[in-house]
Amino acid sequence: MDKTELATTRRILIVDDHPVIRETLSDWIRRHADLQVCGEAADFGDAIRSVDLLVPELAIVDISLPSGDGIELVKRIRDRHPQIKVVVWSAHDDGLYAERALRAGALAYVNKDRPMATLVEAIRRALGGRVWLCEAMTERMLRLSVGLDPAKVTGSPIDALADRELETLRLIGEGLKTSEVAKRMHLSVHTVETYRDRIRQKLGIKNGAELTRFAMRWVLHEDAAPKLSE
Repeated sequence: MDKTELATTRRILIVDDHPVIRETLSDWIRRHADLQVCGEAADFGDAIRSVDLLVPELAIVDISLPSGDGIELVKRIRDRHPQIKVVVWSAHDDGLYAERALRAGALAYVNKDRPMATLVEAIRRALGGRVWLCEAMTERMLRLSVGLDPAKVTGSPIDALADRELETLRLIGEGLKTSEVAKRMHLSVHTVETYRDRIRQKLGIKNGAELTRFAMRWVLHEDAAPKLSE
């Protein structure tokens, strides 16, 4: 880090639904003289209000939020305040979410199983307008960029799902009914049913009951699966 970066304290908003995680992250960031936590938010709506009120230089966003999806939040932040940099810090698999996060407008995707020092490195890179990804994810995206078959690179039919379809699948896997998914995603029941149909078609699933079983197994395995690592 150069003298110019040290001369200015950079304002950061933390968005995570777990109070202990927010407190731990806040304490860690405050150890660095060039970084300052200007606010915290626990859900989607609170995050939008905080962004509009505080206008931080950077937001750290989790994927799973009680009243919305982190990827959609990244899009909303970038739409409303294009100058705000976003780092996604999540326990979810890099291989499934990192590319989506970057497409949404984030500059970094850091898995929560990595050391805090890695997150701080990603924050500083993002504040400088640069991208941070783990080495394995960088390699994967480079392979995709040169035209290699995505199916061979990713090896998962889940990657065929659009962002909102993936969010729908995750909420189904968490045990939510269609009406509950619609409420959580701020959509109509009809729209969620359309997403369910598209998911079944893309994954080759015959009916709703099979989709629910698949989604629950996927959420269970995703939470337990090893993350894409260097």
